[in-house]
Amino acid sequence: MNINTPVINTLSPQNWVDYELLDSGDGAKLERFGKYILVRPDRGILWQRSLPAKTWDDADAEFEPSENGEGRWECKRAVPERWLMRYGNLSFWARLTPFRHTGVFPEQAPHWDWMSEKIKSAQRPVSVLNLFAYTGIATLVAASAGASVTHLDASKPTIGWARENAQAAGLADRPIRWMLDDAIKFVKREGRRGKRYDGIIIDPPVFGRGPLGEVWRFAKSFPVLIAACKNILAEQPLFVIMTAYEIEESSLMLANVLADWLGQRGGNIEAGELVLQTKLANRPLSTSVYARWSSE
Repeated sequence: MNINTPVINTLSPQNWVDYELLDSGDGAKLERFGKYILVRPDRGILWQRSLPAKTWDDADAEFEPSENGEGRWECKRAVPERWLMRYGNLSFWARLTPFRHTGVFPEQAPHWDWMSEKIKSAQRPVSVLNLFAYTGIATLVAASAGASVTHLDASKPTIGWARENAQAAGLADRPIRWMLDDAIKFVKREGRRGKRYDGIIIDPPVFGRGPLGEVWRFAKSFPVLIAACKNILAEQPLFVIMTAYEIEESSLMLANVLADWLGQRGGNIEAGELVLQTKLANRPLSTSVYARWSSE
């Protein structure tokens, strides 16, 4: 059984209320997270801004990067240590972090909607593995749809944040297994144990470290992880989602990896870019590349 030719798409969130890309240009983006307006740098934004300078200057906080990869937020108005945001029926916490982000990645919403529908329509028990799960909104989506979820991350504080999100969403009693571990080591161990998953979410960084200092470099580590994941996918899986940020390779690379892995199972592969869109100008902002496979 051969897989269908990959479909190349751009995916843009359609259902956000608590997030909005207000403008982008001149190396930055102007965004609303809940009721707070933030300016965050993005070196890939080479076009001009649409909104007047005063609108940008009136933002509540602006991120100032530093040479060591971290940075600081310059708050022009009081921004709380954390604040609740919602997507659909889910609530979760946003924060200003020294890594430029807020713990909420709005561009991922099309994956959340797609995955939720796959889980709900399966009409059977579904187990999902969320690798590099971070603050865990995808974990909450899967659990809310009825799946049992294994949430894995290499950062203990971030897992704590994800668990706080589960509390905020009213999902703390759902079957979520919280794992602090290195992704490759964990997946290999699960394979030896005979553990199988119906859905796998893979959202790795370009570079990172495991809890014991294990080094993750995308170009070297990603193929090793995929080889290990082949041993933990269920006989009749539902989906695999891959997203990659700030890599040199295109979404076609991810699609080809999925075709090698799952081509004999049939199904469908979709690949492309996750984008954010402003209401004022038709200038979609690419945030990452993705590829995903589904059995139907």
